[in-house]
Formats: sequence, structure tokens, C-alpha cells
Amino acid sequence: MPGEVIVDVGCGAGQSTLQLAERVGPAGRVIGVDVAPQLLDLARRRAAGLGQASFVECDASRLDLPEECANGLFSRFGVMAFADPVGAFASLRRVLKPTGRLAFVCWRPLEENELDHLPLRAAGLAHLVDRTPFSFEAPHEVRVTLEAAGFAQISIEPHDQVVSSGGADEMASVLLAVGPLGRILRENPELRPEAERRVRAALATRDDCGCVALKAAVWIVAARAR
Repeated sequence: MPGEVIVDVGCGAGQSTLQLAERVGPAGRVIGVDVAPQLLDLARRRAAGLGQASFVECDASRLDLPEECANGLFSRFGVMAFADPVGAFASLRRVLKPTGRLAFVCWRPLEENELDHLPLRAAGLAHLVDRTPFSFEAPHEVRVTLEAAGFAQISIEPHDQVVSSGGADEMASVLLAVGPLGRILRENPELRPEAERRVRAALATRDDCGCVALKAAVWIVAARAR
């Protein structure tokens, strides 16, 4: 809402921060928080001249912001790697006003996410995947965590989104560079030639008139400070 203060948790290079800044307008404020200084440098450059957007380098579990300073907390895939999820969300709740709200998006199970599971299965590398991004795959665990951290009125809704970057070649370029498979190949570059051959072949069977579309499966979570 215009004029509100929103904290963007795990803001990365600032895309979501800029989108939120448009929503709150010049009278509001959006504070992007992340632990990666290089991404924050890029975010600051992207937000140059946008007075309502600022960025803080810190761990969300030790959020260095005043108590009850924010109307809302937002995160797009930025809350799944907390070492202590209850402690981190309690730290986040501390900065919310009594009527403040929380909203975030996190991944459902890997096996429901064709966008990641298909290339991993095709490459034969699913056994090497880091499950951290899917740590909130079970909605019951999300609810228990948020309740323990002091949140109420918790809503957890599934959402499916079809994703495409174009045809088989374009999709292969993206999937080999980012996501779970991209991470495996960055850490094990010797696996790339065979993985790329297999992934491209699998995607070619899904190409429909120059478009490969794969399903992404997420939870949309909302809650209120208690």
C-alpha cells in the first residue's frame, strides 16, 4: 500500500525491492536485506535515484532494524536457508508493527517442480541435489515454524506456474546455468558435457512449436504478527 514500510528479505539483486518500491510510492520505504554484498551492489545500482528503496547487508536472523518499524515483510524464495528458522522468523517478527503482515513464496517438493526435476532426472544427477531450497516443502512444518515464531492467521496456498524461456535451446541454456542443476554443474564442471547432451535431448521432446514449458510448484504463505 502507498506510504507503507516493507522489508524485502533475501532481496538478491533487487528486482522484488524495485517492484515493491513502485507499490509503496515516494511516501513509503522498502528495505532490501541480503547477505550477498555483490548482489546488493547490483541492487543499489538498479535502484539509483529511487529514494524509497534502500539496502542492508545482514543475516535476517539478526536483523538490525528498529522494533515495530515495518508494516510488512516480503520474501521471494529468500527464507528457506535459515539455520534456525524459528529464531529467524522471530527476529523478523520483531520489526513488524502490531498489525504487521508477512508474505513469502517458497518451493513445494522438488518432485512436484518439473522445472527442476526434469533436467535433474534427464542428467542423471538428482542424487546430488542440495535440498535446502526445498526445506519448506511440507506445509505443516511451515505452519509450526511460524506459530513458534509468534505469527498467527497463517495461510499456505499451493500455486502452479508454467515457465518458459523459449525453445529447447533457450531452456537448456537457462537450466544448465541456474537452479539445482546449475549449482551441481558449477561445482562439478566435469559433469557438464554429458549432462548437457542429455538435458538438451529431453527438452527437445517437449518442444512445441519452438516453446518448452515446464511447471513450477510453490507455496504462497501469508501471516500476521501475533
